Amino acid sequence: METIDTTSTEALRETVRARYAAAARSAAGGGSASCCESDADRGAPGRVDEETGRGDGAERAAAGQGADACCDTDAAEAGEGFGFALYDDLGDADLPGPDQLASLGCGNPTAVAELRAGETVLDLGSGGGLDVLLSARRVGPTGFAYGLDMTAEMLELARRNAEEAGAANVEFLEGEIEAIPLPDSSVDVIISNCVINLSVDKPAVMAEMARVLVPGGRLGVSDVVAEDRLDPSQRAERGSYVGCIAGALSVAEYRQGLEAVGLVDVEVDFTHEVADGLHGAIVRARRPD
Repeated sequence: METIDTTSTEALRETVRARYAAAARSAAGGGSASCCESDADRGAPGRVDEETGRGDGAERAAAGQGADACCDTDAAEAGEGFGFALYDDLGDADLPGPDQLASLGCGNPTAVAELRAGETVLDLGSGGGLDVLLSARRVGPTGFAYGLDMTAEMLELARRNAEEAGAANVEFLEGEIEAIPLPDSSVDVIISNCVINLSVDKPAVMAEMARVLVPGGRLGVSDVVAEDRLDPSQRAERGSYVGCIAGALSVAEYRQGLEAVGLVDVEVDFTHEVADGLHGAIVRARRPD
């Protein structure tokens, strides 16, 4: 798996933190939240079905365009394929408005995680808390949902949203996904929405996921993933790191990384294209019993 030069990791992490802090402040102030620059010329991915998590045949973005399409503000406001627009059927969920929830992801992990009553769920990079609140509803009062985020502004927003939604079975933790502040074998399900691609140490993230999952536990995450034909320099040509592109793993790298930490039944399924050779994807795996 390709690693990032250690001399640049903290700068990259702080760039990501600053971008998401700005998005949280915008959402808290009633504005539109965006983790990436806006560009009207960029392509945008298509809608993802609530039940299957799969795209509907997205418009193809030209090479060199769609660089930050996973987080494109203009497309989000048009109801196109990411963020709150990906959640087609929220049922009678009593949730704050879309802007308050600051949903910035590239998929809908709660649609594919097959959550069951009584389970404990962990959302890596929980942002404004949408996936945590949906997970809490799905696991019911006997279950529990944790959200983990490194951005103080996002945590403040998420806690306010949880209070407004009246969610009692949730907790938002401050920390980094490379060092999850939970005990070994403590969660049944891990979800994440377009966050792992932003990590500066993906092997550490994968090791931590394997550590905190119970035996038989599973993960179902949405992420941006590259086709195997693209090397790291080619991914960087298509978009920025903070724009969810340059840091994306390839299918083979994702599979190898998860298997290296002992996870099995690894699946990587593309849902929609966000740039030439880069796709929103569903990644599944489980810890052996």
